[in-house]
Amino acid sequence: MTRPHPTTAAATSPRGSHTFEQLAEPFRRGLKLHCYRMMGSISEAEDLVQETYLRAWRNFDRFEERGSFRAWLFRIATNVCLDALASRTQQRRFLPDRRFPPDDRMPDGIPADEVAWIDPYPDSELEGVLDGTPNPEARYAAREAVQLAFVAAIQQLPPRQRAALLLCDVLGWKVSEVATLLGGSTTSINSALQRARTTTERGRRQETVAGAEPDAAQKILLGRYVKAWEALDLDGFVALLKEDATYTMPPMSQWYAGRQSIRAFFKWAWKDYEGYRLLTTAANGQPAFAAYARAGEEWRAHSIQVLSLGHESVSSLTLFVRPSSPRLFSAFGLPVTLEG
Repeated sequence: MTRPHPTTAAATSPRGSHTFEQLAEPFRRGLKLHCYRMMGSISEAEDLVQETYLRAWRNFDRFEERGSFRAWLFRIATNVCLDALASRTQQRRFLPDRRFPPDDRMPDGIPADEVAWIDPYPDSELEGVLDGTPNPEARYAAREAVQLAFVAAIQQLPPRQRAALLLCDVLGWKVSEVATLLGGSTTSINSALQRARTTTERGRRQETVAGAEPDAAQKILLGRYVKAWEALDLDGFVALLKEDATYTMPPMSQWYAGRQSIRAFFKWAWKDYEGYRLLTTAANGQPAFAAYARAGEEWRAHSIQVLSLGHESVSSLTLFVRPSSPRLFSAFGLPVTLEG
């Protein structure tokens, strides 16, 4: 017998007034973001949301309507993520600068497949999730808690610490609620939270927290960035970088620190390309571009580029490149080739 899809099955609530789908579907994007923060992977997040809905549907008759249905779903999603992390040998995902020292050599083009890499997260998936009034118990602003620097930092935490930090400091749960979910006393959860906060703050780069929109000066900066890339203007591109800017390009392990090292890389890399076309997008609450490289009569997916900005310069640049870039273009709703 075919098993019904959990969000379309006509399961009824204990009061018989709502279907499971009607109750659960409005929380899908919030759950996906929570799973992404836990896992660092958009594809894993999608799979784990499906598993969350399946578990919730199977246990729907146990839901007590006097409680919060949203909190019930997030409890299930957290357990789904913890189960997934417990089943694998690699419980952490990385950006290159979290795993390797900076390099001054040119890369060999071979991806570091032994490392699990963090994915970018499309801002189109954040609509309606970051717009709500923040919980007064949350320590992080909603937009700050989706930036790449934050996601990379929390990935270095053990899974239970990661869950405690996200539930308390991002979603605003009470410590007692987290203790009930994860097991243990409120004292042990407070201790885990303190360790998690210390590790996270130590591991985060000091970057400008992105607003909903770049300011006027940053919009000019982004326009100059596009022109430099599309014209292969090395001097113009490097002039936009902070002196201590960083450049990473997962799944390659090499990364570069400082304007001169970044210049040396792009002088080497750009000589093999005829040109680029950049389309504006957004990822992790940050400015981003989808870059296409010319290949004969078409343009092929090259990279999803996520930028961190100061007021007048680019402080960090992360390019998600092949072989993962075509998959990510699809996740961003973008074609992998452009004509003309």
